[in-house]
Amino acid sequence: MPEERLQKILAQAGVASRRKSEELMVEGRVTVNGKVVTELGSKADFERDHIKVDGRLLRAPKQHAYFALNKPKACVTTASDPEGRQTVMHLMRGLKERVYPVGRLDYHSEGLLLMTNDGELAHRITSPAYHVMKTYVVKVTGALTEEQEKVFRTGIPMHGRRTAPAEIKLIKPGANPWYEVKITEGRQNQIRVMFKHFGRLVEKLRRVRIAFLELDVPPGRYRPLTGKEVERFRKLLKLDTAESSPATASPRRRA
Repeated sequence: MPEERLQKILAQAGVASRRKSEELMVEGRVTVNGKVVTELGSKADFERDHIKVDGRLLRAPKQHAYFALNKPKACVTTASDPEGRQTVMHLMRGLKERVYPVGRLDYHSEGLLLMTNDGELAHRITSPAYHVMKTYVVKVTGALTEEQEKVFRTGIPMHGRRTAPAEIKLIKPGANPWYEVKITEGRQNQIRVMFKHFGRLVEKLRRVRIAFLELDVPPGRYRPLTGKEVERFRKLLKLDTAESSPATASPRRRA
């Protein structure tokens, strides 16, 4: 097996997303053949090298697993939280395979979150290069003007870089209106920052769709993706469908 970047190997092994895997490396928690590796360009061979995270030897997942979770509010999208808050991993207990979140929703946001141990699929869903559309419904403190909506669509400056083109549509008028927002990026607190740029605060934010997949489970619950849904994602992301097959077991749904 050819050498690959270490963060990609960690993602493929179901440790975490590529971005989170890079953080693990920088923190000195990853070793290759007994040596700590912190440089992000480092490569290794999954089959030949002994790769460990926090002292635990990595093994390839026996089977890729894919789940749709409805993340509730007051829950963090991380594997653990130093403040002791509930994490999405608490909602996924009882699974045979270790999975991790694809992208994130902030503490006060809710809605659709994919959970998987398929590192390459996770990477492509979150990468702006693949233009995967994410749809949100957002309640804000005041309507935007037509001119503000136009600017919202074309992009605003955010942390030194303009946001990518977005879609916005008023779906419920009022003093505190609801908007449908569609974006292909996933920058931290992006939608909240975009509305704040126009002097509006987000009161509620729910992700209701990722590409074609719609939110269809109650808050705090999850379901496995069907084989057809996984195949559709892999086709959308230009992945070879022969490389991976979804878990066929029907795990217990949890509140």
